[in-house]
Amino acid sequence: MRILGIDPGIGRTGWGVIRHEKGNIHVGNYGCIETFQTSSLEKRLATLYTKIGDIITTEKPDSLAIEELFFNTNVSTALIVGQARGVILLAAAQANLSIGVYTPLQVKMAVSGYGRAGKGQVGQMIKTLLKLSEIPKPDDTADALAIAITHAFSYKMNKV
Repeated sequence: MRILGIDPGIGRTGWGVIRHEKGNIHVGNYGCIETFQTSSLEKRLATLYTKIGDIITTEKPDSLAIEELFFNTNVSTALIVGQARGVILLAAAQANLSIGVYTPLQVKMAVSGYGRAGKGQVGQMIKTLLKLSEIPKPDDTADALAIAITHAFSYKMNKV
């Protein structure tokens, strides 16, 4: 199973592809989509939608795993990230991908065993689990890989 993990954002959207085969996880491609702050919101959303579509076409994932929107205190930021998340989900739905949604707590628990793990701890676990020479940068990319791994672990548990 090929899983595309997404850490959604309007300025930066991390993405990572893993293969989950016979209980083993292997890293594929990963990266970060960045949009220009000087562009209009509509243009940024269009760019994100197009690039996610290109990644889906190129990487051919079986499913997409995305982080649930975490709402803290900044309402305007949450609304904009929600819009970014919406165009990502639209691209996935149009490609007929199954979709898994995970909270930040679930992701941290799945990869580190600790729900309050920091970015550094999550990054180190991604490096270890995927046998990488260094922690993927920026953090959004490491987070996307963590989300994909969470889906792989959850998928495995759901099949049992």
